[in-house]
Amino acid sequence: MELMDDVSRRRANLEHCLLGHEDPHVALSDLAEAHYDSFKKEGRIKDLNEAITLHRATLELQPIGDCERSSTLNDLAACLSKRYDNQGVVADLEEAVTFGRAALELRPPGHPHRGVCLYNLACLFRRRFRKQADMRDLGESIELLRETLALCPPRHPHRHSFLHNLALCLTDRYHNNGVLADLVEAVMLGRAALELCPPGHPGHGVSLHYLAGHLRAKFVQQAAICDLEEAIELSRAALELRPPGHPDRFSSLSLLALCLSDRYGISEGTDDLEEAVTLRRAALALRPPGHPDRDVSLNNLACDLRKKFQKQSAMHDVDEAIELHRAALELRPAGHPQRPSSLNSLILCFSNRYDHQGLAADLEEAMTLGRAALELCPPGHPDRGESLHTVARDLWKRFQKQADAPELHKANQATSVVHPTSHPDVPSSLFKLSLHLWDKFQKQATLADLDEAICLATYVLELRLPGHPHYADSLQQLALFVREGIQRLAQQTNLGKAALLGRAVDNLGTLANYFRERSHNQHRIAYLGEAITLYEYVLKFCPIGHPNRASSLHDLAQCLAERFRRQPTATDLNKAIALEQEALQLFIPSDPGYDMSRRCFVTCLQMKIRSEVAVALPSVSPVTHVDIKEAIRNVAFEIFKTIPTRLLHTHNGILCNRDAQISHFMSSQQYNELLSSCTRCDPGQRKELIHTALSRYFQFVMFSHRWAEGEPSLRDIEGQPIYAMSAKGGFGKLQAFCVAACEWGYLWAWSDTCCIDKDSSAEFQEAVGSMFAWYRQSALTIVYLSDVPDTGSFESSEWFTRGWTLQELLAPKCIVFYTQTWSPYKNLKSSNHKTDDAVLQELERATGIESRFLTNFSPGMDDARWRLQWASQRHTTRPEDVAYSLLGIFDFHLPLLYGETAANALGRLLAEIISRSGDISVLDWVGEPSPYHSCFPANISWYQKLVPSSPFQCNAGEQSSPMSPQSTPRNALQKLRTLLATPLFSRFLGGPRTPSASTNLGPVVRLRTPDSYARSDVYGFHSLTKAPLPRFINGRLILPCIVHHITAVQRRRANPHGPSYMYGIQASGLRPLEVALPSELEDTTMTQGALQLVRPWHSKLLGPSTELYATIEEQLFYTLGRPFNAILLTELPHNEYKRIASSTLIIAQPMSRASILKSKVRIFNIV
Repeated sequence: MELMDDVSRRRANLEHCLLGHEDPHVALSDLAEAHYDSFKKEGRIKDLNEAITLHRATLELQPIGDCERSSTLNDLAACLSKRYDNQGVVADLEEAVTFGRAALELRPPGHPHRGVCLYNLACLFRRRFRKQADMRDLGESIELLRETLALCPPRHPHRHSFLHNLALCLTDRYHNNGVLADLVEAVMLGRAALELCPPGHPGHGVSLHYLAGHLRAKFVQQAAICDLEEAIELSRAALELRPPGHPDRFSSLSLLALCLSDRYGISEGTDDLEEAVTLRRAALALRPPGHPDRDVSLNNLACDLRKKFQKQSAMHDVDEAIELHRAALELRPAGHPQRPSSLNSLILCFSNRYDHQGLAADLEEAMTLGRAALELCPPGHPDRGESLHTVARDLWKRFQKQADAPELHKANQATSVVHPTSHPDVPSSLFKLSLHLWDKFQKQATLADLDEAICLATYVLELRLPGHPHYADSLQQLALFVREGIQRLAQQTNLGKAALLGRAVDNLGTLANYFRERSHNQHRIAYLGEAITLYEYVLKFCPIGHPNRASSLHDLAQCLAERFRRQPTATDLNKAIALEQEALQLFIPSDPGYDMSRRCFVTCLQMKIRSEVAVALPSVSPVTHVDIKEAIRNVAFEIFKTIPTRLLHTHNGILCNRDAQISHFMSSQQYNELLSSCTRCDPGQRKELIHTALSRYFQFVMFSHRWAEGEPSLRDIEGQPIYAMSAKGGFGKLQAFCVAACEWGYLWAWSDTCCIDKDSSAEFQEAVGSMFAWYRQSALTIVYLSDVPDTGSFESSEWFTRGWTLQELLAPKCIVFYTQTWSPYKNLKSSNHKTDDAVLQELERATGIESRFLTNFSPGMDDARWRLQWASQRHTTRPEDVAYSLLGIFDFHLPLLYGETAANALGRLLAEIISRSGDISVLDWVGEPSPYHSCFPANISWYQKLVPSSPFQCNAGEQSSPMSPQSTPRNALQKLRTLLATPLFSRFLGGPRTPSASTNLGPVVRLRTPDSYARSDVYGFHSLTKAPLPRFINGRLILPCIVHHITAVQRRRANPHGPSYMYGIQASGLRPLEVALPSELEDTTMTQGALQLVRPWHSKLLGPSTELYATIEEQLFYTLGRPFNAILLTELPHNEYKRIASSTLIIAQPMSRASILKSKVRIFNIV
């Protein structure tokens, strides 16, 4: 009840903040905290969801730089992590990691609360590791925890928790990598944590338990009994601190039982085993039916009961173990990762009971389960050998029992050497058992014995791969069994007996598939030959009339065709064609295998025709190679579409065009390897193989630098190696660049100085339009900073002031900076300086661009105002290039008109942005207007300063800053209405506020106000969202604006310190304001009502919304009620307008809610 009162109180506080137009993020955060506390107390997931939603809303209202933003990110990550723990939705965990990283970025080294973010993020990474088993997550968690401990003083109240978590991470890494040093360190950290948690400390029990676990793991690795003894002692102490009802009692029971069971395995002390069983029973009682981990407790108790039976021979123990294992197996259905383990444990129990009671049913059950386990471990599975060993052992037992018959007495003597005692004995044991079955079959003619002999011989062949000294004997024996089986099968009319051979055929086919797969993966033709041999045996088991004959014909034909591709032999190809012809006669068109067989048949015929043409024309290369060469050329020219036209060959220093590039590849070793691989691979995979090889071969390095005197041009280096030229000036720089690219292991390089034919207007236009994509596509971009010494910082480098280098910084995924001596910046060995945190921080300071844009920039027109600001302090040699250098960043093309003014080029760029996107953030500037258009700045430098309270950044989904992935505050309030479910809107409209008193302006000029506008041109408050998008047509900006008619203007005074004039202005719906203008207003302009104060409007200001109409109105009130930067327009003839006073910041504020309701959008034609 107290928690509910707290939630209600904080909700009321939030409503109060919203109604008062105060920033509500503090109240939102408080309410989120109250819901989270309620969740922790009551466990209702609804409260947790509410907390997450409120934290998201808080984050949306906190701008970049807000001191509380990192706390909100941290709290949101914690809530999402908690929801992941409850519901297991991986998306929550991924998002929690993202927010955790963002929180840490806002708390750099030296921040007083950095340690909290380090620890929380480390815990999130460990959670993700335990879910996804990505070792990178575990490594990052360990590094973060080490840094956390470094910041944590020796007596910090939470230091023991940091030590525990680092120890657990190290133990996890040990279990994955097996590095003993991790385990030793984990034990050391566990001891340190225990010292910080003496008896009576609330963390004493946890410390005892964790240290015991680390010591037990160390015992398993090193078999030092002292570690196990200490682990048992610590586990007992931990268990005493966890009485019945304690939430962690189960883990202590399980660990102590495990340790005692381990000690029993060494000393065979009955007391240890008895206690282990008792503890296991207590643990199982804590995992009732329905608990997700019940199967583990069932399995553990059953295993200890089997050990007890082996020691004491009490049948009730093994009976109970069997029942428990059956119950565990039911909880581990097909596909469960632990099902093979349960099967093997149950097999051992039945086998042990058979040894004591001699019941044939137990042995048969064990063998049935053994075969089931074997099916779950196909050839190549790491547990296949263990399963085969189990099968061999139980088969030996069965044959030993059957050998009581006099005629099998001799065979029984032979089996005495068959009993497998170790895994290396398995093939030999199975082989001898198969011989025994064969001998028995020869005497009794029991087809089941032959079936079993074939099955076992197949297992033997699987374990004795080609190259084994007894492989040939095993294959010969299997062939003998198969031939006999075929003869007997031909004589049988009893379908039941014939069906017995079906399992042998399946096993043989499985083994053939196994060899074929190994041949494909390891490119060893010997394995393919074995697969062909086995498929031939399978085919013999499928005579004419057998339902599987068609598929067996097709399998054998495919293998023969594959061998022909690798080692062309006419016999293989002709046989494959004949087999597919027969298969096609057996298949009907509706059969699933018909199309596959037909395709294989056609492919074989095509290969036969090509090979015969190649024989008829010996002077010509084989046709198959010609086709591959053509395919390689086709793929190469597809790749060439995405890379520069000319590239420098870093080995010989020669500039190569497309033909020279493909010629280099055709004469390379990589080409020969590709040709060989293509002749062996499946045709369906050939194009992908070629594309991968060519993409790797044609990886290229881009060059970024500050141009200087004497840069080499295309004409200077064309046709000759650059390494043979003088190393002076730009030539030396080009040579050093190619050497650096070669040093990084790349064959191709590109420089803007010499790889473009600047005499060709078409090529130059194409190069400028493609340059961003080339830098993005490059394997590496090398940046040469000629003005940065080896020990200096690059922040003052001129490279950061040049226009073209902006896209050369943003586009590449991988970049390396070099100093003036061609040494890596700060001697960093990294192959990508964008991954170095210290370098990224310097780049942020040097450019003013957030790190996430530096590392993951997407070209386009989102955040257009910010992109213009990034370029505002940069310069180019040719003024118009200031605009042209941004085309790749905005991702569109414009004709390059060299000779036009910089203002004209910039104007065309801005007009294109507005025409394509409707983005009016580009109008957000203060400075001199452009002759191109009055709403555009004369120079890009006017974007350098961000105008506060900008009303223009209103694109759908636009961010409040480049760092903010959230929506605008308006969208946040839109969500709040549904969240709070309170009638805010009705209260918001009710009770008009008294407008503040107007400033006394003295005598004023009253202006005429237009009575009305055409309905098609005006959009009232309730239809603001229907206003059209801004557009730029024929030199006119068609701009929707909220109109505030100027009703009075009074000149106050002139500025004695400069040429400016102060005016007091009254406009409809706005509070009175003062404006400093650089020039005096004409009286005619003032008296005729030619002035309009407008607020540019974008119909997507609020983003897409399908919610209630009232919600949109609330958003409009919130948006329109804030101060904004207004534009002053003067009317011209023909219903056109022009922006004036652009060098003045005009901040206006609506008068009241009533005035907002009267807002109207009118469409202006501005020149």
